[in-house]
Amino acid sequence: MTGPLRVERRDDVAVLTLDLPERRNAMTAELTSAWVAAVEALRGDPAVRAVVVTGAGSAFCAGGDLSWIGESPDLTVMAVRERMLPFYRAWLSVRMLPVPVIAAVNGPAVGAGLCLALACDIRYAAREASFSAPFAKLGMHPGMAATYLLPEVVGVARARELLLTGRRVDAAEAYAIGLVSAVADDVLATALAAAEGIAASAPIAVRLTKAALAAPLDAALEWEALAQPLTMISADLREGLAARAERRPPRFTGA
Repeated sequence: MTGPLRVERRDDVAVLTLDLPERRNAMTAELTSAWVAAVEALRGDPAVRAVVVTGAGSAFCAGGDLSWIGESPDLTVMAVRERMLPFYRAWLSVRMLPVPVIAAVNGPAVGAGLCLALACDIRYAAREASFSAPFAKLGMHPGMAATYLLPEVVGVARARELLLTGRRVDAAEAYAIGLVSAVADDVLATALAAAEGIAASAPIAVRLTKAALAAPLDAALEWEALAQPLTMISADLREGLAARAERRPPRFTGA
């Protein structure tokens, strides 16, 4: 498959590579569509026993493409909700795969990009990887089940701190807090080795184990699909985006 997403097969392991390095693998509409199609194809392929997700270039994923907000001054909460909930479900569809999914986080995983890594069953980090949920710093409520997935992985207390401060976590700290299982010099090779080990295990037992570990996340999605749109039409978010582009501290007013 060509385009913004590379799909490769290595025997019974599939590798999905976000391939928009010039955009730091931001979740554009084109990439989102390609992702949905790829995940759906993998769901219907009984020969796949494990999946690895990684990014091309220096970033894992810079998160959602928010350029449309600045281009749409008359957004309403309901209009944004109707856009965001399908976006969340599109990317989180990876959790619906019946086989284990491993994230090979090769660089920064930011916002929704962090959520994509969290949605995977196992995460490995390159030494140059980093993780951040800077929603509040931009003037935005977290989205894509961040308020569900991050506590699930690192615990409620740590998730509160990371979501409320929006601070960046490097690979060493990510390992220390349990966000990743290991830090590796060659993160893709490490992830592939783990995937191949899983693929060599009894496939029915692996699939049933993954199913047993699954938990509902619809409640978090429904809340975020209301709370995030409320902030996405705010002046504060536009100020946060402008401040980031201009490399200056934001001046939030609560509007």
